[in-house]
Amino acid sequence: MDSDLIEKIDTDTDPYRCQAVGRNGQCINRGVKLPNGEYGTYCMVHGGNKQIEAAKAKAVRQYRLTQWQVRLTEFSDSSILKSLREEIGILRVILEERLNFCQDSADLIIASGPISDLVLKIERVVTSCHKLESRMGQHLDKADIIQLASRFIRVISEELEDYPDKIDMISNRLLEVISEEKEEI
Repeated sequence: MDSDLIEKIDTDTDPYRCQAVGRNGQCINRGVKLPNGEYGTYCMVHGGNKQIEAAKAKAVRQYRLTQWQVRLTEFSDSSILKSLREEIGILRVILEERLNFCQDSADLIIASGPISDLVLKIERVVTSCHKLESRMGQHLDKADIIQLASRFIRVISEELEDYPDKIDMISNRLLEVISEEKEEI
């Protein structure tokens, strides 16, 4: 214990007087000076060191919290983070790596628990991603796609007035592409 950390009080009414009470009455030392500049309720003799440690730990927690708040602010401003697609990719890579560790059917059976958990997590994140993108208006249903294609065809037909056969060919091909995409999904 550092004796230079122990200060005697000037008067009995010192507001920073140690709150410990012993056989001879209240302690005559001043409470420890905390890292934030305030005084603690106990001197070094009566546990003030614990108050210093607690104040330092609190300062570290507040610093770390501040770091996370800054980082969260960075993330919340990013449009990329409004999608869960990267997380889906990470989970799928983890699943693939887990499967690659399996050399035979016995390894596969042993790893079936973690593999099942990963599959369930992927399913949950995919469902959440789909819901999130739907709420944000990032999904087009078939009617929206057909309406968009008709607007494209209208623009193309305005630009290619002299080629009506080409316009029909382009519109048919666009409808084929839309049908193919729907089947793939």
